[in-house]
Amino acid sequence: MSRNTKDYLKISLKGIAMGIADTIPGVSGGTIAFITGIYEELVSSISNVNLRLFQVWKTEGFWSFWKKLNGGFLLALLTGILVSVFSFMRLANYLLKTEPLLVWSFFFGLVLASILLVGKEIKNWRGATLTTLIIGACIAYGITILPPATQNTSYWFLFISGAFAVCAMILPGISGAFILVLLGSYQTITQAVHDFDFKRILAVALGAIMGLLSFSRVLKWLFNHYKNLTLALLTGFIAGSLNKIWPWKNTIDSITIREKTIVLAEQSVLPDNFKGEPQTWSCILFMLLGFFSILFLERKAAKKQTNNAK
Repeated sequence: MSRNTKDYLKISLKGIAMGIADTIPGVSGGTIAFITGIYEELVSSISNVNLRLFQVWKTEGFWSFWKKLNGGFLLALLTGILVSVFSFMRLANYLLKTEPLLVWSFFFGLVLASILLVGKEIKNWRGATLTTLIIGACIAYGITILPPATQNTSYWFLFISGAFAVCAMILPGISGAFILVLLGSYQTITQAVHDFDFKRILAVALGAIMGLLSFSRVLKWLFNHYKNLTLALLTGFIAGSLNKIWPWKNTIDSITIREKTIVLAEQSVLPDNFKGEPQTWSCILFMLLGFFSILFLERKAAKKQTNNAK
């Protein structure tokens, strides 16, 4: 695929959006990849990384290796993700502390719209398709109500956390950051990024690389052989995750670690039952903003594809 500098800049911007999403427990970077139309290319590119690829470098030269790797795409995307992780993570944490209801409302609308977009890709609705969608929704919902584990700061556990989290990050609907919360690693990793603790960051990164290379092959195989059912499963994942990002939640149980409150159990409630100022109309406005911004981007992308086809 021939791309110019402008194309790669757009990919980097999509990477930034993915990175921002993955820093917020409950929002998936995989959902953003699906919305922005790069999901299948991302999965396919990652799954192509193997030892034979490096043999191409040895026998045919670097540029043949780079082309088969789809290196320009991956580099642009990774650059955007890293930029957001090391810069927007602090902004995301700040906004979650100061305006949590509005942030969750915006992402709730965004993810709700993404269900429609991913569901549109399902070409053949059958009993098996609907069943798979329901199973995906139940799995994702079940994950959202699991209690978090206690904090673990060992390097081997951070390696495992990175592997599990990255698998979730490339699954639409399931948040990698939320998986880190469940495993008890989220605070350790965010603190490591904040403090530039490269030993812990490296442990997480190595686990993420191992998980990414292995799980992407599974996804690529599923897309090649069972695309319709795979799309149904992913749509279910996104739908089931809505419980996690519902704005109005009452905390049932929590603990404080290093002056930071970690929620152990919470309950989704209606605005009238929310313990605090519900900001109902402001939240609805932000939901609509998130919802229609995705529909706008999708319409713009569809218009561009139509123009390119002429």
